[in-house]
Amino acid sequence: MKFSFCIFLLFLHRLFSFSQSFTATDVIRKAEDNVRGSSNRAELKMTIVRPSWSREMTMKTWAKGDELALILITAPARDYGIAYLRRGKELWNWQPSIDRLIKLPPSMMLQSWMGSDFTNDDLVKESSSVKDYYHAFGNDTVIAGHECYKIILTPKPEAAVAWGKIYSWITKKDFIQLRVEFYDEDGELVNTMTGSDIREFDGRLIPAKIEMEPSGKPGHKTIIEHLFLTFNEPIPDDFFTEQNMKRVK
Repeated sequence: MKFSFCIFLLFLHRLFSFSQSFTATDVIRKAEDNVRGSSNRAELKMTIVRPSWSREMTMKTWAKGDELALILITAPARDYGIAYLRRGKELWNWQPSIDRLIKLPPSMMLQSWMGSDFTNDDLVKESSSVKDYYHAFGNDTVIAGHECYKIILTPKPEAAVAWGKIYSWITKKDFIQLRVEFYDEDGELVNTMTGSDIREFDGRLIPAKIEMEPSGKPGHKTIIEHLFLTFNEPIPDDFFTEQNMKRVK
């Protein structure tokens, strides 16, 4: 009996040691890896909702690692062919209607993306949640029946980021990000993002529906729905070029 009790204490010690070595940065990294993979390709529908109107658009996206991303608008017809390219810290926008390629400066990261409640930084991820922020645990909580870590992200002094602070709630079981709050440099809540309708895409559990709601604007929100999502397909680096923005389909 005494021997069994010692084994039980040893088990608790190992469990405690494992939990102590599991850092807030580990949680953020696992959550990012879950939705990113080494590469990913997706088809999305975005719905912009306002008190008196709403509009939809669809898009295709490609991403590789945390440095390369391309977004192509596929509908409505008037926006077809508009593309955004992220390559390292550079962000480019192709406007086929005026045959113009525009390099967006860092100062535009907080501006609305395509008239939605998402910012340029939200969609193309110019900043990195892992590399550009310090991470700390907040109080654990339960969201929609899921036990979640609360992670507090504070920007590093040298990082060129859009937010003064971010709170992120991530499930303990599958590292699914269910809620994110974005604060400005004065500590005011700007946007709240929530994930729901968790489904399996290519073997990974992902929120199929993501909503962004701005603070202090009743009736305003933007909804992104995953229509298709696959991971780890080979994508050559030369896919993510200014030239390819103009011809990708």
